[in-house]
Amino acid sequence: MKRKGEISDFFIKKHKQADQVQTDPTLCTGSHSSSIPETSQSQCGQTSGPPADVSRDDTETSGSERDSEPELTEDVIEPLPVASSTRFAVPKGPSDISRSREEGPVQPCLTTFPRTQHGTRKRAFNSSWYKDNSWLEYSSGFSNWKKALFKDSGFKLHSKAEHHINAMYAWNQHKRAINSNLSMLDLINEERKKKVEENCLYIKTIADVLLLTATQNIAQRGHRESDDSCNKGNFLTILEEIAKHDPLIDKRMNACGNAKYTSHQIQNEVLEGLSEMVQSEIIREVKKSEVFSVIVDETKDLKKKEQISLVVRYYYNGAIYESFLHFQSAESLDAAGLTKMIVDCLEKHGLDYRNNLVGQGYDGASVMSGKHSGVSTRIKNSARFAFYVHCNAHCLNLVLVDAVKSVPEAVNFFALVQKLYNFVSGSYVHLKWLAVQKDLYPQQQPRELQRLTDVRWACRYMACRNLRDRLPAVLKVLQDIALENSGDRSVEARGILSQIDLHFIGLLVIFCKVLGDAKYLSDMLQSSSLDLARAVDLVGALTDTLQNYRSEGFFAELWKEVEEIVEQCKISVQTACKRQPKTSLRLHDSLIMSTVGQKSTDQSDGESCQRVLFYQSSTFLNEEPLFAFAQLYESDLEDLKHEVHQTKRLLERREKSGVSNATCERSFSALKLIKTHLRTTMSDDRLSHLGILSVESRRARSLNMDEFVKRFASSHQNRRIMLF
Repeated sequence: MKRKGEISDFFIKKHKQADQVQTDPTLCTGSHSSSIPETSQSQCGQTSGPPADVSRDDTETSGSERDSEPELTEDVIEPLPVASSTRFAVPKGPSDISRSREEGPVQPCLTTFPRTQHGTRKRAFNSSWYKDNSWLEYSSGFSNWKKALFKDSGFKLHSKAEHHINAMYAWNQHKRAINSNLSMLDLINEERKKKVEENCLYIKTIADVLLLTATQNIAQRGHRESDDSCNKGNFLTILEEIAKHDPLIDKRMNACGNAKYTSHQIQNEVLEGLSEMVQSEIIREVKKSEVFSVIVDETKDLKKKEQISLVVRYYYNGAIYESFLHFQSAESLDAAGLTKMIVDCLEKHGLDYRNNLVGQGYDGASVMSGKHSGVSTRIKNSARFAFYVHCNAHCLNLVLVDAVKSVPEAVNFFALVQKLYNFVSGSYVHLKWLAVQKDLYPQQQPRELQRLTDVRWACRYMACRNLRDRLPAVLKVLQDIALENSGDRSVEARGILSQIDLHFIGLLVIFCKVLGDAKYLSDMLQSSSLDLARAVDLVGALTDTLQNYRSEGFFAELWKEVEEIVEQCKISVQTACKRQPKTSLRLHDSLIMSTVGQKSTDQSDGESCQRVLFYQSSTFLNEEPLFAFAQLYESDLEDLKHEVHQTKRLLERREKSGVSNATCERSFSALKLIKTHLRTTMSDDRLSHLGILSVESRRARSLNMDEFVKRFASSHQNRRIMLF
């Protein structure tokens, strides 16, 4: 049995043989093998050789020595030699390999290499190994060719060693520095610059994904965002899709540690930075415009919080803008609390509301429009130019509501329209409704009857129009269900069918006309570029149109349309006998041309003429023709210039006064898309930031991401990533 020696005896023998190799060159020529070049060691233990340590074993050993040595499965790395007194002495080692990192690996290509006996076979070095191992050198010291290409030993095991990886990295950096003629400091700066660029690109990608989800009103986070979750949310899912095509993003997403910058705190910081950039752009334009107006409205979100929407209206670069500033939850809904909230918001953004606020736009609630202690009065006490305008769109809605409720026939008409909508919306009836439309109107898309609401009366035009266009289909459905004898459904169908007569059709045609014109005015009043003077003109035009509806000519057209619908629906028309008018005895033997009534006069004819001739003229307040005209009457041109300047300022301020709260209503539509039933736990700050990016999506998409990275780097406190 072979006796196993101590491991210390093995290293002592290796030291002795190494000294003999250094002193007796004949020992080096007895056999040949390869060595794996790492960083060769000098006498003081410093790295000065080629890319890897030179590992040397005995080429020949006696039988007794092999019996006493432990069994080794791979090349043995020798311990460092004892350091000499000379620090930069020439390193010891074979003379046929590279002795410095400038020389590179020595790789001779021989026809045949010396063979070494391994059991019953002789094995030799193969020059093709250079191709797979660029660091390999051929020299004496390694002869275990049998295990050179094993998966768990030899070259592959050595290439995975930590000292080999460090040596290869140092050697590659040395070659790179020589080729580019750069110093170590330059290399460090270059690597740092490259790292900063990669970090900036990563932060830009995160910001772009959050900006995409914000402008598209989709949720960012998921219920569970752990690695084993099937649905991590839109934000992480989009990042993972990007990582499939971008190695840098994939590397950062799969990196160890917690500096991935994907947590909800980082998301809030990114969203805050993006929204502040949008706000800064709006405030810059407002300050350049000097004077501005505010539009404020409130609504309840799904968490029953009162959310206040604040919009600024201003004139910039020849156009009127209405820009959304933010959402803010109202802690108090009284006049004092709302006034403080509006004033604090304006002061926070550095707007001089005392001198530059020229308009206020609210709804007609008493807390906002009160003459003594309302919000408009309180603000005007501090800002004397802040003229209050009641939302004209709300005014139009109130007029329609009050006018219709004062006519019993109109009330009954809309009650029947709502009853018809409820009946057709049932699951059984709705299938028949769609089938009948396909039969009667095969070339057109099926339409749905509209539900009536008291908030937006202008939308009732859509309900009346769809009912007028699909009235034959409605009657067909009611008749089919009435003949089914299906209990309550058939009874209800007969009741509705009996009320659709000539009187109902006449009211339907009338309201289609009236509400159609009212809807056109409502849409015009919601335009952000509409000024107060133009709104007055549009309201006057609608009043004149409704007045013309009372004429005999319009009634003839209206009755003709009613007859066409009646004939199309095959509804019987029973003309009642008209009562013969009786002439007063006082008017006997007199010719009556017209009945006695108040003559309608237009009290604003002079004002309308003045507006047409001057305000809508291309030469209005044009100094050249105006001064030429003034010289004919020997007017004082200096005083005239001053008056023209003041008049222009007044007209500009008039244009900056809003006429409706439509922009606030649009922000409420975005609020419903952002704060859904699954996102009711969202904080107020995050809601405001998402609201800004959603409502002002045009500005958000044009943001400079380089500027955002600078802002984020300066504001982010707990930094684990280099951005500058």
